[in-house]
Amino acid sequence: MNNVQTPFYFGGVASVTASLFSHPGDLIKVRLQTYRGEMKSVLSVLFGIYRTEGIFGYFNGLSANILRQGTYSTVRFGVYEAIRDRYKNKNGNVSMHVSLIGGMIGGALGGCVGNPSDVALVRMQNDNKLPENMRRNYKNVFDGIFRIYREEGFKALYNGFGPNIGLSVVMTATQVGTYDLFKQMLVYFGMSGSSTQTHLASSILASLVAATAVSPIDVAKTRIMDSKTKVYSGLFDALIRIPREEKFIALFKGWTPAFLRLAPHTIIMFLVLERMKAGYIRYQEKGGKLLLQ
Repeated sequence: MNNVQTPFYFGGVASVTASLFSHPGDLIKVRLQTYRGEMKSVLSVLFGIYRTEGIFGYFNGLSANILRQGTYSTVRFGVYEAIRDRYKNKNGNVSMHVSLIGGMIGGALGGCVGNPSDVALVRMQNDNKLPENMRRNYKNVFDGIFRIYREEGFKALYNGFGPNIGLSVVMTATQVGTYDLFKQMLVYFGMSGSSTQTHLASSILASLVAATAVSPIDVAKTRIMDSKTKVYSGLFDALIRIPREEKFIALFKGWTPAFLRLAPHTIIMFLVLERMKAGYIRYQEKGGKLLLQ
């Protein structure tokens, strides 16, 4: 077993890479979550975007997604891995409570850092669904953040802060934390811890758990962030009113695109992360030194 410490920012780099492929699914999920009333199908939203916005419509808000992953995921992975490595067992495995608690703490801190770009992301993704006179037309994430601050005040950059922290905590615990747990389980049953098959299976299982666990909070967060007016007083108000006004299933609006986005995002993220770490460790074991450490 090696003792080489990999750079904390690898998680952020892997997440940004994955977001380049998963962004269209995230956009469709946001569009579905912000519809009020009758449920729309994934296909109707998918073809609706192409019909009215063209192929590039699937990438609205990409700059905000890149900034979000570069901040939020760098922090959450860095904190999670620091906690995991500090408290892992002598055999190198991590216990369930350490994995989940580490994920919760990492997610909370990552959510704090990433909230402004997340507000801009939700608005940019949903903008073309609005009537023309209500569109914000942000040029990019920096224009969006600056205009939100200038037009609505600093506090608006932290719209949905409570739901976002809740989402980040649950997401990191169930996505990043359970990935390590599933990988350990598969290794216990005979699979290699360094094989792509193990990483792929662990990613898929973690995606299923994460997509289901975060859906209610994600719907509430999206609704709060997308609104300029205070439709809901907070996370718990949204979680109570949405199912009461639109049925319980409304808390899982966008589950299918959320999973279809989260699964490839998680798979690509962890495959890239595992390859980066393996390459870095091999390089260090040969006595090499990277410039960016």
